[in-house]
Amino acid sequence: MAVYTAVDKSTDYFDTQLYTGNGGTTTVTGVPFEPDMSWLKNRSALGDHEIYDKVRGATYRVYPNSSAAQDSLAQGLQAWTSDGFRVGNNSAINGNGNNLVSWNWLANGNGASNTNGSINTIKTSASTASGFSISTYTGTETAATIGHGLGVAPTAIWVKKISASEQWFCWNKGLTAAGGFLKLDVTNAAATNNTAFPWNPQATTFGISTDGATNGNGVTYYALCFAEKQGFSKMGSYLGNASTNGAFIYCGFKPAFVLIKNTAATEAWFLYDNKRGVNGAMNALFPDENAADGGAADNIDLLSNGFKLRTAGAILNSAATFIFMAFAENPFVTSTGIPTPAR
Repeated sequence: MAVYTAVDKSTDYFDTQLYTGNGGTTTVTGVPFEPDMSWLKNRSALGDHEIYDKVRGATYRVYPNSSAAQDSLAQGLQAWTSDGFRVGNNSAINGNGNNLVSWNWLANGNGASNTNGSINTIKTSASTASGFSISTYTGTETAATIGHGLGVAPTAIWVKKISASEQWFCWNKGLTAAGGFLKLDVTNAAATNNTAFPWNPQATTFGISTDGATNGNGVTYYALCFAEKQGFSKMGSYLGNASTNGAFIYCGFKPAFVLIKNTAATEAWFLYDNKRGVNGAMNALFPDENAADGGAADNIDLLSNGFKLRTAGAILNSAATFIFMAFAENPFVTSTGIPTPAR
């Protein structure tokens, strides 16, 4: 078979780790790299999702399920290690006896200013190999471009004002090319705002206009950019078929992480991974909610080359358009031409 991917070992760049909280200080190990961004969630109890990264520094957190500004917590994620991270006694990410999950990405360390755009970023940490970057920048309230460091056009962009309260604005391949967006922290259907993401992202930059959600004067913002990498990551859309013999979405790899949102209706974001269940009993978490694991359900199967829906509901598979983001456990075909076995 032909060469398919340059990322034979997906866990060099993305990894999910489960851990048990102790209510004190916990060092989570087993990540195959030193993470540059960690997204943490309590699976057993109510608690905010929390994202930490090296660009903003340890202890600084933002909440996918909340419009709240960034804050810093000494008892949050305190440091990264060569194979994981250390957390303090924050119950949301280290409750005693609680089951927790971490999704971890590799970028390029602490980062440095990117000067490709008309606004220089404060810092950008980018992996061109895996198509992932983390940036912070200060808005000007004048139409501008922001350098993302990926070397190719992003297929998903998430922007959050972090110096004050504001919802997350997210563009994804499969939405209206210019101006379409979703909000990660709420269940709203997709909308259009040409002053948030006014034009298509480019190989070195993405555009912002004058909307305070992405470019208020003197305001600090946080941007996560993702670019598809064959055999490792896939972003796009699919049309549901409203059948329990649901739509199949080809990714070109065995998914380790799948995030889905109905663009046409007021429905939750659904997040699945390969560590919290098996086909026929997959557990969902909801980035827009502080809820615990949704419980095992036969909603989705993770297959060797993509994922298949097993529900007819509006949550994942009504006759509507859904956007998705997926990262690989293994490529379907490696760079040596060897197929990956089925899950």
